[in-house]
Amino acid sequence: MLLGAQLRRLRRERNITPEEAGHAIRASHAKISRLELGRVSFKERDVADLLTLYGLADPDQQATLLDLARQANAPGWWHKFTDILPHWFEVYVGLEEAASVIRTYELQFVPGLLQSPDYARAVILLGNAGAPEEEISRRLDLRMRRQERLTGPDAVRLWAVVDEAALRRPIGGNKVMRRQIEHLIEATANPNVTVQIVPFDRGGHSAAGGPFTILRFEETELPDVVYLEQLTSALYLDKPEETDAYRQVMNTLCVEARPASATRACLEEILSDLE
Repeated sequence: MLLGAQLRRLRRERNITPEEAGHAIRASHAKISRLELGRVSFKERDVADLLTLYGLADPDQQATLLDLARQANAPGWWHKFTDILPHWFEVYVGLEEAASVIRTYELQFVPGLLQSPDYARAVILLGNAGAPEEEISRRLDLRMRRQERLTGPDAVRLWAVVDEAALRRPIGGNKVMRRQIEHLIEATANPNVTVQIVPFDRGGHSAAGGPFTILRFEETELPDVVYLEQLTSALYLDKPEETDAYRQVMNTLCVEARPASATRACLEEILSDLE
């Protein structure tokens, strides 16, 4: 999706039609559309030919995009979970793995990257109550594996804004919720994790449209991606006129929420209320 977005931008900047681009790589305009939407795999030769057609002369930018093509075709660790991963969410896991900064707002649940195992299991059961135990365990394994992005030399920078409602709702019961709040307190000690809480006393706030996630990538030429999850599908936005609006809402949320320096005290207060 990221590579496709860049190819689409370059093509449009040169006023080249999908038909002309398809002719350059001996393909149809429909294939160009699928490439630009990230729906099909990339041939490195095709990407190189398109970059030449689009007049991208900078060797560093060429190298970045060709490397991205190689990465796009390499199966990620999450591919072994394809039997339980819907296609629309498999895309997100890949983007999450590549992101350098993730900013997320959650209203109902603790963000997946910050969920304790028992809390994550309780959340998974909400949408998969009739699933066999083996499937539940695999879904839990996937979620815990995703959390490895928070550790190591290339750890992602996570900034989560969480509505107080998500922290007060005892999913899994009080015992599970207590451990979840303790887990959050431990997580906020990591230098790459920031958590802010939007308290009830703030009333209404700018994120009236619901939860969303903004993914940013280290390569400056790659656009931010906004992820909006729905019940049986998801939306991925990468056009600046769309992502800018969500970035502004996130910035406003960070101002409206309690400062990160107050998060631990707020979590400890919630913890005491669960006794």
